[in-house]
Amino acid sequence: MCTCSSGWCSCRGGRAKGFYRQDAKSAKKILRAEPDKRLDDLARVVVDAALEVHRELGPGLVEGVYEEALGLELRMRDIPFVRQHPVSVSYKGHLVGEGRVDLLVGNALIVELKAVEKLLPVHKAQVISYLKARGSILGLLIIFNERLLRDGIQRVVVS
Repeated sequence: MCTCSSGWCSCRGGRAKGFYRQDAKSAKKILRAEPDKRLDDLARVVVDAALEVHRELGPGLVEGVYEEALGLELRMRDIPFVRQHPVSVSYKGHLVGEGRVDLLVGNALIVELKAVEKLLPVHKAQVISYLKARGSILGLLIIFNERLLRDGIQRVVVS
């Protein structure tokens, strides 16, 4: 039996589907929705394509260059995507604004690209907001201004 206190633990391979949290009144099982295999596979392809772009271009360029290059790489791999896809933002049933996702891949995976020196909490919050607005569960936050791109890739899951 797992004795780890978090929902993500190495003894479950890092992919715990549920975990227990002690509540003041009772213990409740909280389920965490995980992306299906198709969405996970799509994310792997995007990460592989981003690694290829970073291998060729390296860090230090502006975001738009990486977006264009990643788009070319995805097109070469026959992966459907839309650049700068609009995301409507509603408040209490009223449209109050619109954001733009850098890449919407396969009409399901949100990919937000950054070329910043340091990742800030607002960057992840942006991905979470887009996921909630679209009703999606998986997004990728890719920071190209890293010496090793693998250090700049975050998988964001909202359930």
